[in-house]
Amino acid sequence: MDYLNLEENQPHLLMELNQKEIKFLNFFWIGFAVYSITAAFVTQSHVIILILQSSQMISLISMFYGAIHVIKYKFDNDYLAIIFTFYLLWLLIIFAGVYKFFNYSFFKSSFLGAPSGPLLYFAPIILLFPRKLGYYKKLFDVIILFGIFYILFDFVFIKHLLSSDSSDKRNNAIVETLSDLSFPCGFILLTLYYHSAKKQVIAAGVVLLALLFAVIRARRGLIVMYSEIILFGYIIYFFTSRSKVLITYLSIIFFIGGLTYYFHMYRPHESKIFGFLLERGDEDTRTGVELYFYDDMKTKDWIIGRGVKGEYFCPDIEEDQATNYRDTIETGYLQTILNGGLISLGLYLLIAIPAFIKGIFFSRNILSKAAGLWVLMSIVNSYPATINAFTLNYLLVWISIGICYSKEIRRVSESEVRHFLNHLH
Repeated sequence: MDYLNLEENQPHLLMELNQKEIKFLNFFWIGFAVYSITAAFVTQSHVIILILQSSQMISLISMFYGAIHVIKYKFDNDYLAIIFTFYLLWLLIIFAGVYKFFNYSFFKSSFLGAPSGPLLYFAPIILLFPRKLGYYKKLFDVIILFGIFYILFDFVFIKHLLSSDSSDKRNNAIVETLSDLSFPCGFILLTLYYHSAKKQVIAAGVVLLALLFAVIRARRGLIVMYSEIILFGYIIYFFTSRSKVLITYLSIIFFIGGLTYYFHMYRPHESKIFGFLLERGDEDTRTGVELYFYDDMKTKDWIIGRGVKGEYFCPDIEEDQATNYRDTIETGYLQTILNGGLISLGLYLLIAIPAFIKGIFFSRNILSKAAGLWVLMSIVNSYPATINAFTLNYLLVWISIGICYSKEIRRVSESEVRHFLNHLH
């Protein structure tokens, strides 16, 4: 069936982007790519920082210029329109608090190379971008670009990634920072059938490589997150593949072979790959921080938070810490409460929970189900990691929410989605 002759009630969805939309989306995504890639490099290198930060300032202008011209305050769901409006108003109230800190020094430290800074409050606006398959095709290209730069950065920082020095915090920070580039490739794995073999190989290679470095550096939160991606990608592939017998057979063989190799032929404590991870074992590095957080937060703070620059009393947690107050906590939902209170967390969950239910259980295509899984993972991963940051991973959460709430996208058949994406240029 010709993708241009689909049902008349789906015209805007299954049309390619018009020239105006393409132009301004290019401004946004090029700006975002430059900002994110230079941010990953700036935070880990002292080389030509001035030039890199100048590039970031230009990229910010490009992003906002593109976004202003493509956003439309239009929704596919009345419930989403109401809750999202309240959520944006609350984020605006939180963000308004930065005026008393605002100066060039604050701008430089918060907006340049700081994905967890004030910029994250602009991320939900991407929900208002065009909800067209042509837009998602462009998004896939951006994800692959990030994956390629992740591989390049692995070569640049390979000594730190493979270092056996478990006390060097910079080594661990590099793994976590570069995950902003690698983790979105998981969305390619969840939507495997829409991509060429080359993109599939790049995405799979990036995710597996990122998982390997997470194991070496013993980043347990990242290990869980990448494992989820691989598991969900496998489940989708298993239930949509025509060769279920072969897949099941190979899965059993690999599983049994892996267990045999691990328990009978391998000594993990002597391994450079698993040694640091096993050394950490079930080491508890969070309870102390969370207890300080609970003790310092008052009733008002729990309800409305402490704003963009919110801090909590947390002494003697880090060596050589400059102050007894911290503005970050490694538990994602607590970070949301610190900045915006239970109001912020509650409004987000009121948006996110119905989204993943609609995407996973009330859709006809893999794109919608993958979007639902991505939103679900954002909720689950808010304990082992801080998801809310101005990164492609977090933008994908809001893009996925838009997909899940769109009845038109969810009811398009799988064959139509594949056919349409394969004909886009």
